[in-house]
Amino acid sequence: MFRILWATFVFCLFTQTSVGLRANAESTDPINAGQHPTQNGEPSKAILFFGDSLTAGYGIDPAYAFPSLIQEKIRANGWNFQVISAGVSGETTAGGLRRVDWVLQRPVDVFVLELGANDGLRGQPLENARENLQAIIDRVRSKYPQVRIVLAGMQIPANLGREYTARFRAIFPELAQKNNAALIPFLLDGVGGVPRLNLPDSLHPTPQGHKIVAENVWHVLEPVLRAMTP
Repeated sequence: MFRILWATFVFCLFTQTSVGLRANAESTDPINAGQHPTQNGEPSKAILFFGDSLTAGYGIDPAYAFPSLIQEKIRANGWNFQVISAGVSGETTAGGLRRVDWVLQRPVDVFVLELGANDGLRGQPLENARENLQAIIDRVRSKYPQVRIVLAGMQIPANLGREYTARFRAIFPELAQKNNAALIPFLLDGVGGVPRLNLPDSLHPTPQGHKIVAENVWHVLEPVLRAMTP
């Protein structure tokens, strides 16, 4: 059962506005960024993190957000991948669907999809969220057929109703299975509702919290990248 603090944490986390947030997706020119940096003469493969305020690293220096920590892990392994963070605070699946074509102007080899919590926490029809997520996946695969998809699972507080909560939680494994995508079962596992891992506003992960989120992601992403590495 989620703690009361966790319920408050999740609700506020995904309904923050984007004022003051550096949304990397909208500060990077995807066309000019299409030429990946090289390593040993070989172009880097691109990993695009496409999500909301968690991906954006709301309230902290983006250098300490989990996408940047994933880049550090990649460098430590000596692998040739470039992380691109495309997180926008408050994003819904509908918003993500509207902007996905824009970010796909640059080549993508791995697409990490981290959206959906805002839809559930606002009580929106879950079938709409499911259809939007599927449409995002379809557009990514249509443009880059060889792309690897990683889907970040999310959960919402039980006070929204057990049936609704269970149906929401089931969206992510069902979509992962349908689309042969790797699944992060619960992105905030070990972080949500833990005061010491959140900022003083009790709403957003601290840099230490993002380290745990990065481990949750890396547990699933690392085998995907390893399989793509010669």
